[in-house]
Amino acid sequence: MILIADGGSTKADWICLDTSGNQVFKTRTNGLNPEILNAEAVLARLQENKDLLNCKDQVAEVYFYGAGCGTERMTLLLKSIFESFFTNAKVDVKEDTFAAVYAVTTQPGIVCILGTGSNSSYFDGKNVETRVASLGYILMDEASGNYFGKKLIQDYYYGKMPKKEAKLFEEQYNLEADTIKRNIYKEENPNAYLATFAEFLLRNERTAYFNKILRAGIVEFFKNRVLTYKECEEVPVHFVGSIAFFGKDIIEDVANYYRIVLGKVIRRPIDGLIEYHQEKLKLKQI
Repeated sequence: MILIADGGSTKADWICLDTSGNQVFKTRTNGLNPEILNAEAVLARLQENKDLLNCKDQVAEVYFYGAGCGTERMTLLLKSIFESFFTNAKVDVKEDTFAAVYAVTTQPGIVCILGTGSNSSYFDGKNVETRVASLGYILMDEASGNYFGKKLIQDYYYGKMPKKEAKLFEEQYNLEADTIKRNIYKEENPNAYLATFAEFLLRNERTAYFNKILRAGIVEFFKNRVLTYKECEEVPVHFVGSIAFFGKDIIEDVANYYRIVLGKVIRRPIDGLIEYHQEKLKLKQI
């Protein structure tokens, strides 16, 4: 059996295929970002999942595309954890950018991720190149879930959020200062916690205030993560992730403003990943 996983900071989607490429099962774990979880926490999250626990000895190959896997040290750490859990498997760990690329294109393009975190890379048709290292939710992650979550909390506390939205915000979230500080500074996954507040933008009726916040974040992302690639004048720019999917109309406007050709905008890369690996299996069998 073959396991394919698209792992973000909030959650990881897993697909199991048999050797013919047929889907055996789908499952989900909590996020497995090695930048914010230690080895014990990652292993515990794997062990909590019954589907993975039941099949772990039968798995021959694991392909994991994950947030926080942008450096060799983090990639090797996660690889060693998976090898200790899937004891009979060959394990391949890559940054989540690769999943985004494989899901949207086989041709040269710029591929952007707007999910819990954010990132962008250039794909030349063969190799993936990330020219600006991602420094995470404190320093970067423009237009991501945690970016917008932080902005909403700031606007609420600074009194910049309109009264209508502020009342709704209070009804849908625990906004006590001690609760927020504990989750950000003492609990695991502070970036994923901040990203839960971004759902406020996505599940409520779009207002002028919401549009203003979304547009400002997306413009900042374009300036820092798209326009820095000179190739953006020549190749399409694709987007992957929940924030990108729900903010597609604004992304289209900003792309038009900068005279950039917008490519695909998809919510989850996992479906495209399945097709990519199914094609690889077919080639192996020829």
